[in-house]
Amino acid sequence: MENFKASGTYTKQAHVKIPEGLYEDEHGRKGFFGRVSQLYRENPPVGWTHIEGELKPQCLPPCFDHPKLQNQFQIVLKNNDCLISLGAFDKSFENFYRNADYDELFFIHEGEGKLETQYGHLDCIKGDYIVVPRGTTYKYYTKTKTKILKIESKSEFEEPTRGILGPNALYDQTAKVVPEAAVGTESDKKEYKVDIKRLGKITTVTYPFNPLDAKGWKGSVYPWKISIYDYCPIMSHKYHIPPSGHTTFLCQNFVVCSFVERPLEDTKEGVLKVPFYHSNIDYDEVLFYHQGNFFSRDNIDAGALTFHPQGIHHGPHPKAFDSVNDKTHTDEFAVMIDTRYPLIPTNWWSENENKDYWKSWM
Repeated sequence: MENFKASGTYTKQAHVKIPEGLYEDEHGRKGFFGRVSQLYRENPPVGWTHIEGELKPQCLPPCFDHPKLQNQFQIVLKNNDCLISLGAFDKSFENFYRNADYDELFFIHEGEGKLETQYGHLDCIKGDYIVVPRGTTYKYYTKTKTKILKIESKSEFEEPTRGILGPNALYDQTAKVVPEAAVGTESDKKEYKVDIKRLGKITTVTYPFNPLDAKGWKGSVYPWKISIYDYCPIMSHKYHIPPSGHTTFLCQNFVVCSFVERPLEDTKEGVLKVPFYHSNIDYDEVLFYHQGNFFSRDNIDAGALTFHPQGIHHGPHPKAFDSVNDKTHTDEFAVMIDTRYPLIPTNWWSENENKDYWKSWM
C-alpha cells in the first residue's frame, strides 16, 4: 500500500529519492526478513533528548586488553539460543576442549594460530570464521596473540540458500576450507586432559594418549572455515540492500551477517548510502566492528560491540549523512548478530560498557 506523494513524484522504491527535509523510517517484522513499511518523518526517530529504562542503545568499547579476557572467554550477551563471548589469547589452550552444550563459531579479529581438531587441523588467521560442530574435540595453539569473538549456538550454523543468485553467490564453495585427517601434534606428555562443557559445567577427562588420534574421517559433520575477506556482498546501485542480504550463517532464532567493503550506491539515482533508520521490532541487533572506517557510526573503534535492543530505533549517526556524500565505497568490515529473542547483557558488560553511547545521536 502506498499513500505518499511529494512534489508531484511518488517514492516508488524504499531507500530511494527520499523527499528533501524528511527522514525515512522502516518498521519491519522478522528482522529484515518479514513485511515492512516505510514512514517519511519530519524528524529523525533517534532525535531523543533523554531515555529512561532498559532500551538504551548500548556499546562495549574495545576491551581485549581487559584482565578478564586474558586467555579465557568472557560472556557479554546471552539468551536461550546463543552466547556471545570475547577472549584474547597469548598462549595456547591448556587442555583440549569439547562443547556438549553448543555449536561454536569463532571469528578471528586479530592474530593467528592453529585449531587442531579430531577431524584434522585448520590454520586460523585474521578475518576467519571457524565453524565447530557440537561435540568436536579440539585445542587452539597460538602463533601470535589472538583476539576472538565467539558465538555459541543451541542449533547448527547453516549456510543461507542462494536462491535466484545461484550457488556461486556470496562466496565460491572452493573458498571454504575443510580439514584433512591428521592426528594431534602433541605426543610427549604422560597424560592429556579434555575439558567437556555440559549444562554449563566442566567435566575433565584424562587420557594417556592424545585424544586427536583419528587417521581418517568421512561424512557431513565437520569443522570448516571461511574468511570474511572472501565474502562477496550482494550489491545494487539503485537500492540499499538490507542486512538480511548479507546473511552468512543461519541458526534457530538468530542470524550472523557480514558487512564488508563494497561500492556504494549511485548518488545520481538518489539512493540512500547509509543504513536507514529502522525499528525491526522482532529482533535484537549486535554489531562487532572488525576493521575499517565505520562511517555510519561516530567514535566507534575496531573491536567495539554495539547492542540495539528490539523496540527502540537505531540507524546512522547524524554526521554520517554529511560524511558519505563524496564516498564511492565503504572499507568497513563488521559482524552482525540479529536475535529473535531478547539478549541479556552480563554483569561484566554492564560494568564495562560506555554508559553515554545513547547520547551519540544527540
